[in-house]
Amino acid sequence: MSWIGALVRTALMAGLAYYEWRRLVRDTGLRGAPRIAATVAIAASVTPIVAAGIVHGGGVPRLSGPIAWPGFLGWAAFALVFVGLLAVDAGRLIAWIGRRAARAAPLDPSRRQALARITGGAVSALAIAEVGTGIAAARRPPPVVDVPIHLARLPRALDGFTIVQLTDIHVGATIDRDWVASLVSRSNALAPDLIALTGDLVDGSVAELRDDIAPLGALRARHGVYFVTGNHEYYAGADAWIAHLRELGIRVLRNERVAIARDGAAFDLAGIDDFSAAQHARGHGPDLAAALAGRDPARAVVLLAHQPRQVHDAAAHGVDLQLSGHTHGGQVWPWHYLASAQQGGLLAGRHRVASTELYISRGAGYWGPPVRFAAPSELTRVILRAG
Repeated sequence: MSWIGALVRTALMAGLAYYEWRRLVRDTGLRGAPRIAATVAIAASVTPIVAAGIVHGGGVPRLSGPIAWPGFLGWAAFALVFVGLLAVDAGRLIAWIGRRAARAAPLDPSRRQALARITGGAVSALAIAEVGTGIAAARRPPPVVDVPIHLARLPRALDGFTIVQLTDIHVGATIDRDWVASLVSRSNALAPDLIALTGDLVDGSVAELRDDIAPLGALRARHGVYFVTGNHEYYAGADAWIAHLRELGIRVLRNERVAIARDGAAFDLAGIDDFSAAQHARGHGPDLAAALAGRDPARAVVLLAHQPRQVHDAAAHGVDLQLSGHTHGGQVWPWHYLASAQQGGLLAGRHRVASTELYISRGAGYWGPPVRFAAPSELTRVILRAG
């Protein structure tokens, strides 16, 4: 089935590439060298991602080595041009229907070609500009975002308790050891009470990324460093990563909880597997009921869960606060709309579902293209407040 998936994906990508070629090359009447250059550019923008999908047998494509940067940037530009052209052509279709209804004369071929050139050129220029500015935003060190959250059941003795949340770093093709080391240094400098890693830490195996991940072993917090799986850990071998993170001194919470105590007061920290875990690995899958079984109902519960949509289960179990990531805040507009729809409207920042507070971090890295647009990265510091 995986190879069938790869073939379907390849056929789909070929269809999208043909649409762009027809729209930008054939319909605009390009000839000679410009026609060849545009054709080669379109083909080059999709070939690496298609090849990576074939290599991975229809799974999540991963680019690595020297091809990663041009491959991902080409794919980002291609995808943005496609969406832009689709929006323009939807408008043209509506205009055509209007002209037909009004029995207006059809546009002559020269005018259609001129419109194709103007709209194709404008869309391509805007897409390239978005990728260019998005690279700068993605590669900028994520700023610290302070998030004060009041919890009714938090004891006064724990007022001001700080949690540094690191999520969606996606160490791999274009995020390396230096990026990780910088995040570790900046996180430690905040002197947090606790550090929470809420998934999608890696895009590759332990063998591939052992050295890049090593600085995480230097994370320090008064009450420890905790991790829950994201969907990308399951693409990269979750059991191996869980074992390796434990070797680095990081506590992995798999449908379990721990008491976080100070000055005779405490709250429960719980962590569950990723929403999709059961689809990828035997013996994995979120089980919040197991994590909270036998707990003291008077204690506040802070839940680490990678995907925001897990908050509905959290609300049903009386969780006070859920910390999530996964969405990257959309990462690149207009993909915000798809990410939001996939998570039931939960994209970034603070939300409240029933009595449960939810905070969704936009993440300290990015997935795939090293591009962020209208979705800045963040290093999150949650400040718990009593009452």
